[in-house]
Amino acid sequence: MSRLLDKIKENRAVKDATEGILQEEKKKEEVLCKACGKMVNKAEVVRNRYVCYECGAYFRVKTGNRLKMVLDPQSFEEWFAEEHGTNPLDFPGYVDKLTAVREKTGLKEAVTVGKGKIYGEDAVIGVCDARFMMGSMGHAVGEKIAGAVERATEEKLPVILFCCSGGARMQEGIVSLMQMAKTAAALKKHSDAGLLYISVLTDPTTGGVTASFAMLGDIILAEPGALIGFAGARVIEQTIGQKLPEGFQRAEFQLEHGFVDAIVERKDLKKRLYEILRMHKVSGYAKFDPATEVDGRPTELMRERAYNTKEKSAWEKVKMARKVDRLSAEDYINSIFTKFIEFHGDRYYRDDPAIVGGIAYLDGQPVTVIGIQKGKDMKDCMRHNYGMPSPEGYRKAIRLMKQAEKFHRPVITFVNTAGAFCGMEAEEGGQGEAIARNLYEMSGLKVPVITFMIGEGGSGGALALAVGNEVCMMENATYSVLSPEGFASILWKDGKRAKEAAEVMKITAKDLLELGIIEKIIPEYGGADDEALSSIAVYMHKCIREFLESYEGKSGEEIAKARYERFRKF
Repeated sequence: MSRLLDKIKENRAVKDATEGILQEEKKKEEVLCKACGKMVNKAEVVRNRYVCYECGAYFRVKTGNRLKMVLDPQSFEEWFAEEHGTNPLDFPGYVDKLTAVREKTGLKEAVTVGKGKIYGEDAVIGVCDARFMMGSMGHAVGEKIAGAVERATEEKLPVILFCCSGGARMQEGIVSLMQMAKTAAALKKHSDAGLLYISVLTDPTTGGVTASFAMLGDIILAEPGALIGFAGARVIEQTIGQKLPEGFQRAEFQLEHGFVDAIVERKDLKKRLYEILRMHKVSGYAKFDPATEVDGRPTELMRERAYNTKEKSAWEKVKMARKVDRLSAEDYINSIFTKFIEFHGDRYYRDDPAIVGGIAYLDGQPVTVIGIQKGKDMKDCMRHNYGMPSPEGYRKAIRLMKQAEKFHRPVITFVNTAGAFCGMEAEEGGQGEAIARNLYEMSGLKVPVITFMIGEGGSGGALALAVGNEVCMMENATYSVLSPEGFASILWKDGKRAKEAAEVMKITAKDLLELGIIEKIIPEYGGADDEALSSIAVYMHKCIREFLESYEGKSGEEIAKARYERFRKF
């Protein structure tokens, strides 16, 4: 019996030991997600591009893994590999710390730069790594980034920088501070050469890096949930003595406040970067070919729709232009163009949802498209502030137009607004200055601009997006110095005479064509509704193609001069 008990104990001991080994091995295969607190399978996380499959939180990515995720295999050529930090201030213990970090990470510095391919497209790539002293920027980091940007300028290549940093490197003091100016200066020269710079903000992007190369991209992308800010949350809370709100300084916060063009999930990032690179590779203005098909439909086969052709009164057109379910800017954008990529924000204060804009293709030709979005139902109208832009909306629009000018893209605008938003916050934000600045900058744009008045065209709020080389107008749209109600109230002291005012104000497409204010009238095929969308889109498409053909071969100065002369005659 004694021997049997000993055998049982021995077996149990072996079993316990085996289970212990298995548990230890399992632990090695698991990693803790700090966001949800769960242990998750490491191999599964890797397959999921280092994103927690339980809660969607993003793990920080090592340099090598980042390069694998965004570049074609075997395409990366590292530059300035031997560049590494020294000790410019003779800071005690700094050299030993650098040595230890290099041994631990296998990196010589906090950033790796070089050239690679994204689906065959060449680009200069820089990747910051948080494992190396929190990706802090010392003189070697600044030198590598500046050197890479300078070489990109020489080779006429776009630059993509993955930013991840705690800010300036304290051990290098004022020398670290100078890297902010150095990297910014290199990027200015790159921009002046007409080249594309994309910054991708990852977790965390803070301090001097945020205040330099991270926020200078022509296009700024961010990963979901990334911490992005200048001063750290702890510093801010200690300074102002109050608790910061949930989500403060995260990517979503920065998008809402106008500092980020788009938040892109890691699984979509390589494709999005490729699309942007491709769109900035082609230039020139498309030529019109009557045989060209639009989404499989020949342009000459526009669907005719039976409708009452009797001329409507001005007041009837006012009511049609104001219909909530009237086709919107987004309807036309999605029907006429392909691969539309929306960009957000004015880079100063906020993203205004009343104005949508970005880049797209018109038959393979990259264009910049901007529209005032009114909404299609009451909930949608509220989200877009009923199509009444705020100052940040106009500033977003002109930012995108100046970007179009840099990359030689035509600009197409769609206007439907009762007018600029008139509220206390709009006045505090400088509504008048924002509109005036748009008129000023649009007048001198060295790329062709065509405007479509698709609904209401209310006063300066509409004109701020309508300083075009050509202005087209929907047959039932209106365009006026102010609303008929406002006109009647000011001149006749009786807002109830709005119907009468509409008839004398000359606000319809027919009136404005006779006055020379617009160049073309766009038929609505019975009403600008969903049933008529395909026909209207084909007609607009043809107008844009003919317009672009008319500017083929003209210089930027000639294009701007033609626009100046158009408005000079009024």
